[in-house]
Amino acid sequence: MSGFDTDLFVIGGGSGGVRAARIAAGYGARVMIAEEYRLGGTCVIRGCVPKKLYVYASRFHDDFADAAGYGWTLPEKPVFDWSRLVAAKEAEISRLSGLYRQTLDKAGVQIVETRAEVTGPNEVKLVSSDRQVRARYILVAPGASPTYETRIPGLEYAISSNELFDLKQFPSRLLIVGGGYIAVEFASVFARLGAQVHLALRADNVLRGFDGDMRNGVRDALGHAGVKFHFGDLPARIEKVSGGLRVEMTAGEALLVDEVMVATGRLPHTRGLGLETAGVAMDKVGAVKVDGYSRTNVPSIYAVGDVTNRLNLTPVAIREGHAFADTVFGGKDIRVDHSNVATAVFTTPELGTVGLSEEQAREKFDIVDIYSAGFRPMKATLSGSPERTLMKIVVDGASDRVLGVHILGHEAGEMAQLLGIAVKMGATKADFDATMAVHPTAAEELVTMRTRSARHEKAR
Repeated sequence: MSGFDTDLFVIGGGSGGVRAARIAAGYGARVMIAEEYRLGGTCVIRGCVPKKLYVYASRFHDDFADAAGYGWTLPEKPVFDWSRLVAAKEAEISRLSGLYRQTLDKAGVQIVETRAEVTGPNEVKLVSSDRQVRARYILVAPGASPTYETRIPGLEYAISSNELFDLKQFPSRLLIVGGGYIAVEFASVFARLGAQVHLALRADNVLRGFDGDMRNGVRDALGHAGVKFHFGDLPARIEKVSGGLRVEMTAGEALLVDEVMVATGRLPHTRGLGLETAGVAMDKVGAVKVDGYSRTNVPSIYAVGDVTNRLNLTPVAIREGHAFADTVFGGKDIRVDHSNVATAVFTTPELGTVGLSEEQAREKFDIVDIYSAGFRPMKATLSGSPERTLMKIVVDGASDRVLGVHILGHEAGEMAQLLGIAVKMGATKADFDATMAVHPTAAEELVTMRTRSARHEKAR
């Protein structure tokens, strides 16, 4: 390794970068990792973890309401304290960030708290000191950042989900722009915490790309929670006034809100990273182009996680980082399979999904069988809640293989994780049918659905 200051230099201390650094160091590599903000990345600091904590907080709203049906009497109306939630969240993510640091220290990874820029195929500059580091391999893992699709007057008054976590005052009137999972999750959370929530999006439904029945179910649940939709209607101008923010919508309505959160997408965080200097190829949105081993067109430079814009999920970044280290430093040959990855949308009720949607299956397979169920969960029978659980199994009608499973209901994310194993292994509908049910559970419906609700056959 003569001539190199380190065997591996990792740019970005998020989930993918930290995993790669730790595993590479375990193989005996000398590793440096640069993070200009806080170790933990998007997931720990401003994404999955704080979001899930806020989801938990919001669900007490329903729990308090449901308790009366089970014999509980609350002495007074529950009172929510936003500042206490923010402080508790901050304490937890600080704890987790500290654990990331401990893990890296224990592995012998050198942490540099600065922005790092690529200056050549084997060179990185530490911006805070202008020090040049020569590395045998460079791993690019800085994640992605919120982006605004359009520029409008007053956009500087809007915030992203990054800032929404730490607002000094609770936004009693909130406009969320976007229809993806970040937008609907925050709409669900803040409506339950007591805000008047408006959701504005370009499309005519939420969660583009998900199964159609599940999209409708999430939309209806949000509406029941009090979210007001503005389909095909976006902000045209934002103006700061004495009562908050006045937002002129393209359909002509004017909204007065406390905050406008824009959640219209995220772009790979490659601007100003110096990748062009090293000749690294990127696509039109700035995503780093990589092969199945996360290798760029420059042999010494690799990239994992959201910066590659393949499948932007934390567990995927972790798997990519681990596979990179195993392959490059562990002498193994590991490619990451990005198919049939289970995921969840943490609205209330939540959406858990793995595999193909009905719409996707119809495009790819000649015969598609659908098994579906909609029912009132047992908890709602005494509470009087109008909540419904929806389940759908998508099957290849020719081979009987399960192509996808979609659940909208309590703990759907937990079910999707377990279903991911079965779908990944190629389970058939007959395998589901042969599995004994666990009673009484909502999940038992997945192995007791026997009647086909729909069949689609392509014209021949």
